[in-house]
Parts: sequence; C-alpha cells; structure tokens
Amino acid sequence: MLAIQKSKSHKGKCTPNILPCRINHNGPVNASKRYWEPRTNVAYKTTSYFRGRKLHGKKLKIPKGYQGIVVSNTDRILPADAVVVDGDGDADVEESPEVKVMEEQAGFGELMVWGHEALPDGLADPYVRGVEEWVAFAGL
Repeated sequence: MLAIQKSKSHKGKCTPNILPCRINHNGPVNASKRYWEPRTNVAYKTTSYFRGRKLHGKKLKIPKGYQGIVVSNTDRILPADAVVVDGDGDADVEESPEVKVMEEQAGFGELMVWGHEALPDGLADPYVRGVEEWVAFAGL
C-alpha cells in the first residue's frame, strides 16, 4: 500500500511534458528558451523543437474533481497499527500491510503529450489513450 505526503520542498504547480524520445534524466531541467520554447499559434496548435525535430503537443486537462501530482519514492514506511477491533468487540492482533510513503513534489491540472511531426492520436498514442482511459475509469 502507498501513502502520499506533501514534500517540505513542494514546488507548487507544474505542467508535465511527455516527449516521444528516450532521455536518460529524471527530474527538473533548467533549460534555456534557446533549447525548449513551446509556442501556441492562432489555431491553438502547440509546437516546439527538440534537438532539431519538430514536435506537436496535445494538452490533456485533468477533469474537475481530480488532481494530478508528481511524486517521488522515499525509503520511509508508516508505522503499522497492529491491534484491530472486530465486529464482536474483541481486540485481535493482526499484521497490517506495509505502507510505503511517497512524497508529493508538485501538482498539475494539465499535461502535454508531444508527437513527432504530428499531433498525438488518442487511438494510437499509448500515453494519450492511457490518460483518457484512466480518467474515464476513475469516474465510474
């Protein structure tokens, strides 16, 4: 099981970007506008360039009533409550499952999924499809 706690160094709001490439780095990057500057044109199409390749972005909004968070693993474990009171009022000693703690680093209300030379398609792109399916599933 997992528990999520806010980090002491919480960064506030962010917009995660899912790029169609492998980058051997995990975490924030202090990139200058020379290397990463997404632009939205009058038709509300977002484009950017990464290492000389044109990318098209699709904005996925998190529905009202839900929130997106960026979390990181920790080595902490919540202390377990071993005493459980059952229906007949007796206290039974049971081992509760281990609850690992993850820290919330930032929150978001939307994320950008990028595609090479074309807008990511909800049917073909696994990230767009996955986010849309999970949001629909959460609403059941």
